[in-house]
Amino acid sequence: MIWTIFLLAQAVLLYLILTNRSRSKSDPPLDKGVIPWLGHALEFGKDASKFLNRMKQKHGNIFTVRVAGRYVTVLLDPHSYDTVINDSDSLDFTRYAQVLMERIFNLRLPHHQPAKAKALTKRHFIGMNLSALNSTMSRHLQASLKAEMPQNQKDWKEEGLFNLSYSLLFKAGYLTLFGGEQNNNSADPSSIYEEYKKFDGLLTKMARGTLKPEEKRTVQSVRQRLWELLAPAGLTEDSGSSPWLHAYRRLLQEEGADEESQKKAVLMQLWATQGNVGPAAFWLLGYLLTNPEALTAVKRELSGISQMETSETSLLDRAVNTPVFDSVLEETLRLTAAPFITREVVQDKTLHMADGQEYMLRKGDRVCLFPFNSPQMDPEIYHEPQKYKYDRFLNEDGSVKRDFYKGGRRLKYYTMPWGAGTNGCVGKEFAINTIKKFVYMVLTNYDLELCDPNAQMPEVNASCYGFGMLQPEGDLLVRYKPRNAH
Repeated sequence: MIWTIFLLAQAVLLYLILTNRSRSKSDPPLDKGVIPWLGHALEFGKDASKFLNRMKQKHGNIFTVRVAGRYVTVLLDPHSYDTVINDSDSLDFTRYAQVLMERIFNLRLPHHQPAKAKALTKRHFIGMNLSALNSTMSRHLQASLKAEMPQNQKDWKEEGLFNLSYSLLFKAGYLTLFGGEQNNNSADPSSIYEEYKKFDGLLTKMARGTLKPEEKRTVQSVRQRLWELLAPAGLTEDSGSSPWLHAYRRLLQEEGADEESQKKAVLMQLWATQGNVGPAAFWLLGYLLTNPEALTAVKRELSGISQMETSETSLLDRAVNTPVFDSVLEETLRLTAAPFITREVVQDKTLHMADGQEYMLRKGDRVCLFPFNSPQMDPEIYHEPQKYKYDRFLNEDGSVKRDFYKGGRRLKYYTMPWGAGTNGCVGKEFAINTIKKFVYMVLTNYDLELCDPNAQMPEVNASCYGFGMLQPEGDLLVRYKPRNAH
């Protein structure tokens, strides 16, 4: 026993020596933290935005931190982002994605071709295919709203806005892409949403590998249940799922993925397509309800559009100019969209910064951009960045504002909620259309107000930084009833 402990201690010591390192002249500033191996992992995971702001004040726009044995170089100068985004030779997107795929979805696809899957998805989310998806989503949104918020409802109904927005959009999105017509599908969207909520609540811990034993058991149970519920989705052309999902499953089959792997991949796509839209709609409606001036401006714009609407065409099924609504959405995403853009360094790379500085990125490290901190919450770019200003993306004449500056130079990237470059969000237009359509339907067909007129927006869940849309700590209690039910 003593000999075993001695050998283990020696192995640990050797590992620490091999993984420890000091900064060379060509490296970015290095901050290893005080805890061996672990480094800054705890602070990073607890509140990444706060931690990275502290590192930026200490080291500047670029620095390397040790996080659970890995070295991560963080770049926070938006003028220099293209040097990372446009380099697919030295910097690889798929390796870290595969790590998360296995941790979150217990999924390995050894023969998967991400570029092929992305091209397939892109075909189904543009042009006529996108129009068909938008039309189907409109129908399911209307049906979901009528079921949850019936037109014959006379009294006010109270509910948390986050749960209301997330559940309605999830169910409509599920039926549009995965489940087909509810009556013809064995998996009820409400059942899937209830299981999905449990899964979504533990997702960041899965990604970081910090689940407690009881949480691991919950995850295993919930994943198994979701795999079973999603098993028929997209399997055949007449499964009721979207053509995109059927084509995706065909691609998996061609790549040799077995049935178990396909079910896991479908769950991954469920999260990818439904995990951000509901939270985004919550924040948008919440900011409107807590900012009466913004709500009045949006309602004024929407009322003019609704008067042009006919029974054959609805808003956003055709091109409609909504600069105020667009600014409201842009401002909402600026405040609440917080994904990491992460790449694996597969060969040493000299990073050329916009200010003329050069730094070496070492093979085996990771490089990370965090647009939430800069540009989105950068006080040099946005005056009072913590404050919600619905018209921040409008010029004085009401036109769209696109000119923002840092260091006296105009920015190419002034917000980045959808990522950028070849790995930007393929479903961006579909997501934007869905959010706007949902908010339009709610505001034009229902009276919606805060239960407490003085209520403020809830704080964000700081552990969610890095995984797309932020989620709130708590909820915002609202009440609603149909417009004709007075």
